[in-house]
Amino acid sequence: MNFIKKGVNFYVNSSIHVALAVTSLAAVTRLELVGHLRTNVLVFIFLGTISGYNFVKYAGIAKLHHYSLTKNLRIIQIFSLIAFLALLYFFSVQSREFWILTGLMGLSTLLYSIPFLPKHTNLRNLKGTKIFIIAFVWAGVCVFLPLVDIMSLFTLPVILKWIQIFLFVISITIPFEIRDLKYDPDGLGTLPQLIGIKRVKTLGYIFLVVVMLLQVWIAEFQFWGMISTILIGLISIWAMVKTRKDQPKYYTSFWVEAIPILWFLLELGALYGKS
Repeated sequence: MNFIKKGVNFYVNSSIHVALAVTSLAAVTRLELVGHLRTNVLVFIFLGTISGYNFVKYAGIAKLHHYSLTKNLRIIQIFSLIAFLALLYFFSVQSREFWILTGLMGLSTLLYSIPFLPKHTNLRNLKGTKIFIIAFVWAGVCVFLPLVDIMSLFTLPVILKWIQIFLFVISITIPFEIRDLKYDPDGLGTLPQLIGIKRVKTLGYIFLVVVMLLQVWIAEFQFWGMISTILIGLISIWAMVKTRKDQPKYYTSFWVEAIPILWFLLELGALYGKS
């Protein structure tokens, strides 16, 4: 049991789970708008998410405790380095347009974590912006990167898909912000701090209803495309209802973050069910 617990901790703490979630949303986009997957793009997104998230989470810790890092953190550092080196290869085989988009997403990640504003402030610490920056980057990675090699990004289906993923990510991030209320400084200005738990949940419900409605146009009234998204929307609403400040350890970091993975599995099942 201790071995299983350590394995789950590493799986979550090394950002493998969140990387699967991001990659799953990218795969959903590709399946819905193109009809097939492109493996090297999905692998790039998976490795890039691990590298980016672990940089944001652990760079400051590693700097402060360089000589006294825990064994687990050192393992995560080595794992992240291997992921980054593999990422460089998958980056090299992409198109120039893909490189430009990746550079913009990478710059957003750097500005999110590295102080560049007065008073040593980064984007994460700008009042009220944290959740929107996360959603902006996720939506860019999950919609634009999987499509840039095959279609114009300035078409109505792509724009609607970007809006849908943007609102969906905000909604499933709200449980994380509610969980972090007891850790975040008062001046951070997260949505639960600014408008309260009840109102931020209501906002999440509204966004999820819009996510489900947008699927009508994105899927062009295809039954399975609409059904899978409606199911995901309802599951996300239920997860929001159950969210509270004091929650089980893995409620958000495992179960809520697994919702995008479930969305991909539903889309994949629908695709093979039609064939």
